[in-house]
Amino acid sequence: MRVAVGSLFQETNTFVPFRTDLETFRSVFVRRGSELIDGYAGARIEVPAFLTVLAEAGVEAVPLIAASAISSGAVTRAAFEALIQEMVERLRAAGPVDGVLLALHGAMVIEDNPDAEGEIIDRVAAVIPEGTPIGVSLDLHGHITPRMLHPDTFLVGYREYPHIDMYETGERVAHLLLDTLAGKVRPVMALAKRPMIVSPVAARTGSEPLASVFAEARRMERSGEILFASLFPVQPWLDVPDLGFAVMVCADGNRTTAQAAADKLADLVWDARLQFDPDLVSLEDAVGTGLSEQGTTVVGDAGDAPTGGAAADSAGVLTALLAAGADKAGRLTYLTLCDAEAAQEAAAAGVGAQVTLKVGHKRSPADGQPIQIQGLVRSIHAGDYIMHDKGAEGMVIDQGLTVVLAIGDMRLVLRSRPGFEWDRSIYSAFGLDIQDAALVFVKSPSHFRTGFEPYATRLLIADTPGPTCPNMRRLRFERVTRPLYPIDQFES
Repeated sequence: MRVAVGSLFQETNTFVPFRTDLETFRSVFVRRGSELIDGYAGARIEVPAFLTVLAEAGVEAVPLIAASAISSGAVTRAAFEALIQEMVERLRAAGPVDGVLLALHGAMVIEDNPDAEGEIIDRVAAVIPEGTPIGVSLDLHGHITPRMLHPDTFLVGYREYPHIDMYETGERVAHLLLDTLAGKVRPVMALAKRPMIVSPVAARTGSEPLASVFAEARRMERSGEILFASLFPVQPWLDVPDLGFAVMVCADGNRTTAQAAADKLADLVWDARLQFDPDLVSLEDAVGTGLSEQGTTVVGDAGDAPTGGAAADSAGVLTALLAAGADKAGRLTYLTLCDAEAAQEAAAAGVGAQVTLKVGHKRSPADGQPIQIQGLVRSIHAGDYIMHDKGAEGMVIDQGLTVVLAIGDMRLVLRSRPGFEWDRSIYSAFGLDIQDAALVFVKSPSHFRTGFEPYATRLLIADTPGPTCPNMRRLRFERVTRPLYPIDQFES
């Protein structure tokens, strides 16, 4: 038995002024053929899970292409064509396969098509015989469309946010594909959507109001009435038609049962919509708390989150800290900022040098202006590290040339490329222990809780502006289907 394995993974933010091209994918990874088999090291994400399940079952994995750009602007048609054409050509050249496994995000937007995943599934299905099953894993922030429910295709999303079950989702999809090939199950899909978006700050699956809905989904699975129920609060920073909260249910042969379960879960979410307002504080209050209270205050700079597509180059937090005197507070403050040009300048000056730099807003000039700082170059790094905290542990991150600057009592980690800010390694890999600091900023709305919360005296989410702002009412949509909660009012 032979199963093809591939992945085209990108989460789009349509509110950023830049595009995702082939170089963006290459800066994260593009793995071809055998590189897909042995290129993930110990990363606990979907493709390694596919490969492990297939190997344990004695099934040959046929590697296609795996490409990731994490989160960024809309994907250029040229980049998408290059990647999807290579995927389907490798699949065509591989000869007969019994099934296909794809690791996709679900919220990729091409500059001329808001439903990239629907197109990926269509084009893969077009080069294999009708009836060949395709199993797809999805991030629970996927923008789910009817086109994605392709015949002979089943889709399963993450169960957890923060994302701590990416590997386990890959396992579930691979096992279901093998059971389908063995004739044990006949997966059918149903979709239900509701016109609402949810701030990621308020969409943690272990907290209410979502916890109860996810518990009901798990009850349905345990009862045997369905195979899998997947809830998709959706990546809200997408200005595309039919945006909304989606529920997809996979049942064994009974589409009526699947639809009834999807509708029930979607209704539970809609009925709880008033409970999804995020708990936010102003940036000024967050800074004041961190500088005045005992212990370590960890603050999510939610508006500039690179894993939501932001450039991670906002100088807003840095400006607020300087205005509050954090550089002279007598206690340490940590923050990050992505600015390749400034990192190059600082590195050229060398360790121990005093430098004057203009930093910030090189990729997001519409959101602010660079500010001038003076600091001491404490250390210079290649910028690669391995994630250790639960979630994508084992994944290798390369954020490019990275310089740690001391601005009085502030430590600025100045990096060249945006990357995951989920893991304490964004500081510890560069010699900074978060327990030594009074105030620590992380460019993330929620996922950083997994690694940082155990070490924080308190954890706050700042209502910072930017392309990943956590306050949904700040977003200015033009293309979404209206009305949409909480942007618009609905009768109770």
